[in-house]
Amino acid sequence: MKKLYSLLVMALLVVSVIPMIMAADTGGEINPDVTTEDFAPLVWMCDSRVVYDDEWQPGTTPGEKLIERQQNYAFEGESIKWKVLVMDKNGVEKIQDVFATVGSGQGAGNDIEVNCNKIGGQSEKIPESCNARIGEEEIDDFDSDIMEFYECTLNVETADSMYGEQWITVEAMDIDGLSGTMDENEYWFLNPKIALTIQGDLTFEDVRPGTTAYSDTILIGNDDDGAGTGVRLEMYIAGTNFFDSSSSGAMCPDSNVLELENFRYFATNGYSSTANVGGVGPYNIDSEGYSEIPYGDQINEAKEIIGTEGYSTHIANNVGNVLTPGSEMALTFRLDLPEPCNGDFDTGSIYFWGEAI
Repeated sequence: MKKLYSLLVMALLVVSVIPMIMAADTGGEINPDVTTEDFAPLVWMCDSRVVYDDEWQPGTTPGEKLIERQQNYAFEGESIKWKVLVMDKNGVEKIQDVFATVGSGQGAGNDIEVNCNKIGGQSEKIPESCNARIGEEEIDDFDSDIMEFYECTLNVETADSMYGEQWITVEAMDIDGLSGTMDENEYWFLNPKIALTIQGDLTFEDVRPGTTAYSDTILIGNDDDGAGTGVRLEMYIAGTNFFDSSSSGAMCPDSNVLELENFRYFATNGYSSTANVGGVGPYNIDSEGYSEIPYGDQINEAKEIIGTEGYSTHIANNVGNVLTPGSEMALTFRLDLPEPCNGDFDTGSIYFWGEAI
């Protein structure tokens, strides 16, 4: 009986040990290390990029699009406008500044010339014109948490601060100093120097009163600053009455004034001439192809030397009135001297202007 009891105790002891072994466990830990990319802002040009005329010079309406500008030059007061989309995957609150830059190098880091303005009211979809993409990934949906639209307008300053060949682009910078630019960097010649050349003299000698006389042909040329800017000039003309500078008792025919309306001119430039215009508008071309000269000593009082049918300035296809660098326009003047007429009329002017287009 004792023997049996001892065996049962031992069995119980064995059974009581097994659950303790099965319930034992162990564990460990790992500490993740996550580093968020410092995302440099991306800039895409969207919708439109426009060049506008200045508000000071005559010709086009102030603020009108310079659709006739064919070369990369711009003058004081003219402006370039872009609409851009900026993305920062770290969040729009990290976008510190968006601005247009001007400088000698392409890309980021040039001088900041103007800040851009945020614009709202955007749709859920990004305009196709933005061509927004990261590598091969196209981005179609607008996300206000990481994207914003901006409008940037750069006005060309005076030649003292903006002159010569310059790179222009739009750049975005975040609070970490990371930046990006739109792909479409632009190369401009700012405030190129322009000049006219006048070859020949406008002289009428010993003209008999009541007769018609013709001058030698003079040449009006586009003389740029030799930097290869390609500046094209639209040409204008105006003039004043003429007077005798000596005390000669001049009279022609009713007073001591030889009026400008007694002068006319004939101009040619390639295929075009004043004879092609017709007798309309302020040109009033006569049967010989000679045009009137308007009164004035400023360009806003002048008219195109070779106009178009009707009076219209800055017509993009009016190539006859445009001088390219190094080219000349030929003008011959005619004087219909009144009768009676006495005096030497040597005081007065005929003016020529070239406006860059």
